[in-house]
Amino acid sequence: MISFEPTEDQVLMRDSVASFAKTTLLPRVRETEKLRAVPDDVRQLAHEMGLGLVAVPEACGGQGLGLTTSVLLEEELGAADAAAPFGFPGPHAFAHAVLELGSEEQASAELTDFSAADAHARFGAVAWSEAKPHPTRAGFTTVARTTASGFEITGKKSFVINAGLADRFVVFAQVDEAAGWHGIGAFLVRRDAAGLTIGARHDTLGLDAAWFGEIDLAAVQVPAAARLTAPRDGEGGTDVDRFVRATARFFARQALVVAARAVGLSRYAWELAREHCETRVAFGKPIGHFQAVAFTLSDRLMDVDSARWLVWRAAQAWDSLGGDGAPAAGSSARKKAEAHALKASAQAAAHALEAAMRCGDDCVGLHGGSGFIRDLVAEKLMRDAKQLALVCPTAEQLDQLATAVELGVPLDPALVLPTPDAQAIFT
Repeated sequence: MISFEPTEDQVLMRDSVASFAKTTLLPRVRETEKLRAVPDDVRQLAHEMGLGLVAVPEACGGQGLGLTTSVLLEEELGAADAAAPFGFPGPHAFAHAVLELGSEEQASAELTDFSAADAHARFGAVAWSEAKPHPTRAGFTTVARTTASGFEITGKKSFVINAGLADRFVVFAQVDEAAGWHGIGAFLVRRDAAGLTIGARHDTLGLDAAWFGEIDLAAVQVPAAARLTAPRDGEGGTDVDRFVRATARFFARQALVVAARAVGLSRYAWELAREHCETRVAFGKPIGHFQAVAFTLSDRLMDVDSARWLVWRAAQAWDSLGGDGAPAAGSSARKKAEAHALKASAQAAAHALEAAMRCGDDCVGLHGGSGFIRDLVAEKLMRDAKQLALVCPTAEQLDQLATAVELGVPLDPALVLPTPDAQAIFT
């Protein structure tokens, strides 16, 4: 059976979050933008609602409601202020990284305390990107060298979301320098680790509520147990293959969260443009009655609806991998289902990011000169849409991932992951 209808419980949760978004986030959009952070009272409320833990398993302190419920709620937040959810407390991309790359014990140890009553100012972050590629070889410039007790990490990571707020990181670094992108690893690093310092905050085009910045690692020591080795019983393949697949899954799941916010932004931009085109009169009739304007509105509505269905389909593909009816680990059915989820996520995120840019751009254009004035929110939607396109793998990288899965070729991390060689991203 094909169904695009949320369950009764999902509708109730979506309506509750939509009310929060409209009454709390929307009226304070410019305040949040000027503050460059989510106000403390809003953070507290978001934490009490559990908005940062919707898809985190119950065993790790989350709500365990799955990715489908998560994207339903993220769309409502994005339809009010796509920037604000980046500033909500919670593990954010850190959770997806630990759940895909770590063991059950590591996930439980790192994620459980995000549900604590005093966790309204607790953040996790992923340090993936670097400002420049290595000058002489493939891979990260940040290096993790083996020591007697574990690893020593040295380097600089850039474009880290919530770098200045997080108390824990998943840091990606080069473990085998000769292996290029097949020689990378991931490590759990605490903010208070000796040698770790928070660098400058980036000034960005949009999403001002998010803290984008750098972290410096100067001979940071971590134990061997801090490495995330992507264990997966029965999955098969080499350790490198498993790690690449797990990293691709992490980026795919995180991209869906960003894509859902992009759908919300697209919806808001379309609704704002439609309202203007219904009330702005030129040559004796509303401008929406002219073909050129009507066609633009129609195309953008198709963008909103198609992006939403693609995001829902991809999220459901991931949720179907859990539960009693899921294919067994390592089985051909499991591998096929994971490949479908990867491809569906890449398609959904690529389309949603491009649709958001079209909707934001046309919202400004249809408002004419007033669209560029900060008295209206249209210009912010366009800026935020552009920034969203860099807060996960880009549309081009997602296209590459979808094609690799469709053609059944091995996942080459240099092509399907957002490496600095191709495009540094915020994550």
